Amino acid sequence: MTVFLCTACGTAYPEAAAPPDACPICQDERQYVPATGQAWTGREALAQGHRNAWRRHEPGLFSVQTVPAFAINQRAFLLVTPHGNILWDCIALLDAATEALVHGLGGIRAIAISHPHYYTTMQDWAAAFGATLHLHAADRDWIMRPSPALRLWEGETLELAPGATLIRAGGHFPGGTVLHWAQAAEGAGALLAGDIVQVAPGARRVSFQWSYPNMLPLPADAVRRIAATLAPWRYERIYGAFAGQEVLRDGPGIVARSAARYVELLDGRM
Repeated sequence: MTVFLCTACGTAYPEAAAPPDACPICQDERQYVPATGQAWTGREALAQGHRNAWRRHEPGLFSVQTVPAFAINQRAFLLVTPHGNILWDCIALLDAATEALVHGLGGIRAIAISHPHYYTTMQDWAAAFGATLHLHAADRDWIMRPSPALRLWEGETLELAPGATLIRAGGHFPGGTVLHWAQAAEGAGALLAGDIVQVAPGARRVSFQWSYPNMLPLPADAVRRIAATLAPWRYERIYGAFAGQEVLRDGPGIVARSAARYVELLDGRM
């Protein structure tokens, strides 16, 4: 029996003798099935040809990303805090080296994920570190593999630890979540945004999409809601889903200006 992984999005499916007929996450219009068709791999096969690379962004904040690129190629973040470590977003590859490094940094107490495209092998990460897995209940239908570690939260915010708060922003998915970390940037704060708020090249703008690969926009009201939801929070930096996506200063101003311009264009104001 094999835990099959979708090679387009990295989602793990329950153990089976043969791969699923299709990946519902890729069939949804926010993702895509490659022109060559749906393809699958196993956890062991993935580890044979890939490894995880680590980067330290600031004290207490590390990112991990699989090389060569696999599936969507997002990165995950490990927040090292005095109250227990938090894994933000997830990647499909959990190899022996990654397990050893994470244990050396203090393990993982909680896992939180921005949206279903990054669920990947979250069940394996939770089991390996005895972590609780926090997902917004609005996205429960996209959980493809059960886990006893799952905790579905509701409402608009959830504090995982002092200074580390999940915020439901919606947009890309109804339960689309960002993580506010108050201690980042020497106390100025940061948003770990996944691609609920997508950092654009140049780090002077962000964007908001219903589907990034299919280039489908969000409606103006959804963008206004995201901007209004984030406006009360204090932060300087934004860490996005992909390597190099970092806003290092004026995060709130960039979000506000980008949202306003997005809405202007949707309203036909060039």
